[in-house]
Amino acid sequence: MKILYAEWLKTKRTAVRLLTFCMPVVYAAIIVGYFALRGIDKHAQILVFQAFFEVWAACVIPLGIGVLSGLIVHYEELAGNFNGLLISKVSRYRLYWSKFVLSVLIMTASTLIATIALGVGLDVFLGVSIGWPIFIAASILAIIGMFPLLALHLWAGFKWGMGASIGTSIGGLLMAALMGATSLGDKIWQFIPWTWPVRLAILPGAYLQYAENMQFPPELISSGYVLNQLVGGLAASSLCLIAALIGGIIWFNRWEGRKSYD
Repeated sequence: MKILYAEWLKTKRTAVRLLTFCMPVVYAAIIVGYFALRGIDKHAQILVFQAFFEVWAACVIPLGIGVLSGLIVHYEELAGNFNGLLISKVSRYRLYWSKFVLSVLIMTASTLIATIALGVGLDVFLGVSIGWPIFIAASILAIIGMFPLLALHLWAGFKWGMGASIGTSIGGLLMAALMGATSLGDKIWQFIPWTWPVRLAILPGAYLQYAENMQFPPELISSGYVLNQLVGGLAASSLCLIAALIGGIIWFNRWEGRKSYD
């Protein structure tokens, strides 16, 4: 906890805290503003769910992870070209783990803040009540799906720098938008890490299709499609997370700094 607290203190007076707490509220406000102009109908909750999570998980998460991981590493590089890390008495394992956990907590907080701000904004300004369990479940699945991305980008950030982390996130954004948010990736999305947040996040939306006096569940649920997609996505993301963390920690234990001035 002390190491994690020290890592959080390093973000003081940086863009990290601003992005963590302000950007999600701004994003939620944009969604609320859009539907205020568009108008509300009986399908409003389903449309809000799709718009909010598809854009957040397919665009904001990939780009946000790239920027966040890049910044975390960049600030260490500015502090004596990683000398603080290299000469620290704390084990390399704990240092690497603390930075990964910090990035997880930041992205988790951002996602939950955005979801809560959306629900409150819709209720206060548009009089629309959302199904909180479904929206929170979608947020949690999006968070689980981005764990491997955080591990991969942290590794890339230390290996190649902030530019590589952000550049990779731009490519990831395109893959998430094309293969995650459309039907193009229906057969291969489990093998593309950047599609996992959006694919997992949209699964709870099937439960919004329940209508009054419905005798049977919606087809997506009764056919087992949602369950199969969930299991496949969680399995793929878990395996990738384990591999990325173990590989990153082993590599970081042998790392001697980036020779950026050679």
